[in-house]
Amino acid sequence: MMMSIDATIVATALHALEQDLGASINWTSWVITAYWFGYVVMLPVSGRLSERYGHRRVFLLSTLAFAAASLACGLADSIYALVLFRALQSAGGAGLTPAATGIIVTWFGPSRDRALGLFGAVFPVGAMIGPLFGGLFVTYASWRDVFFVNVPLGALAALLGLWLIPRDRAVDRLRGHTDVPGMCWLGLAVIGGMLAASTLGDADARLASWRFLLPAATSLLCGRQFFRHIRQTAAPFLEPRLIYGPGFGATNVLNAAYAGATAGAITLVPLYATSRYGLSALDSGTLLIAEAIAAITLSTLAAYLLRLSGYRLPFYVGGTLTALGLLLLVPGPPGGIPAYAWLATAAALIGAGAGIMSPASRNACLQLVPRQASTMAALRATAQELGVIVALAAATATMARTSEPTAALAHIYLVLALVCLVVLPLVRRVPEHRGAW
Repeated sequence: MMMSIDATIVATALHALEQDLGASINWTSWVITAYWFGYVVMLPVSGRLSERYGHRRVFLLSTLAFAAASLACGLADSIYALVLFRALQSAGGAGLTPAATGIIVTWFGPSRDRALGLFGAVFPVGAMIGPLFGGLFVTYASWRDVFFVNVPLGALAALLGLWLIPRDRAVDRLRGHTDVPGMCWLGLAVIGGMLAASTLGDADARLASWRFLLPAATSLLCGRQFFRHIRQTAAPFLEPRLIYGPGFGATNVLNAAYAGATAGAITLVPLYATSRYGLSALDSGTLLIAEAIAAITLSTLAAYLLRLSGYRLPFYVGGTLTALGLLLLVPGPPGGIPAYAWLATAAALIGAGAGIMSPASRNACLQLVPRQASTMAALRATAQELGVIVALAAATATMARTSEPTAALAHIYLVLALVCLVVLPLVRRVPEHRGAW
């Protein structure tokens, strides 16, 4: 919940911290970007560390690290310090999801599939209430409280975890050396790719400029070296089959595509509603609530039906609903239908699609490698975040280079809908399973 809230809560405080810290808009935007940098870079690493040193231990340390970095963010006296602490905040908290997944798989026995599905319903809740809390703090207190609120929550979570989570069993830990070179190559590849993608959002960015070419080339070279390394190393921290092997590769691509389409669309819906239909900031913001409610409701229901539906049917249904919701955003509402109702319906369909797919996407590959549950959870989250980054970078780059950004955004929704439909045949390669595992 803390990680999910902090992904969205800071957006409402950008203007306040810009004035208080005397920062430019470019640097204030890095308060959000740095969070995703630390999160995506550390996810695969934290998954492996959780399996080697214990899920409970990594969960508790990640909780405390997230709380400590949040305190540092709230005390920051310059935008440069705040950006640094935001990266440390997300890097520290990156172990929460992989470790929590490992704890569920280890201790929930035959009910682990449903527990994982219900666990996923937490994330849309955090994304929905984050902007609300942020608005309240900025309006009635200070932007610093956006970060300070994590300190007591993190301390409480650590105390409860220390009391309630069973101690790690030595037999559950994976042995072997820590593959530091592999972690470094992957980290450099991800950082380079994210830097290249972030430059495309600037209106004056050019593909032929060194600002894009240097990080893009770094990403490609380090990525090539990473895949070469894991194929040649006896005990890599990420096995090649978990990334692109049978079943695993298709699931990773689907997670990236659908997460990118969903998050990319929903993030830009308020802007679309305001610029095309003239809705107020409040009305456009409440459209996200329709998406979140649909996602929470359907993901909970899908978790209980997972043993009957299997893993492929939710992907088919969820992917189709997501594409349908995106397609509804392209044309204007038919005569007589209010724009708000039309957009809310589209947002709800997108949320419903994401909710239906969530339990299946969390369980699809875990049944094949239950002892590597943390790594698979980290890979799933990494694939999703990379999909979101690529979708948003492409969308913002397209909008920055046209005189009619609203029309461009409609075309972006059309492209995202087509992506959802194009990857749908990959569902037949998802590992199928019914019942407990």
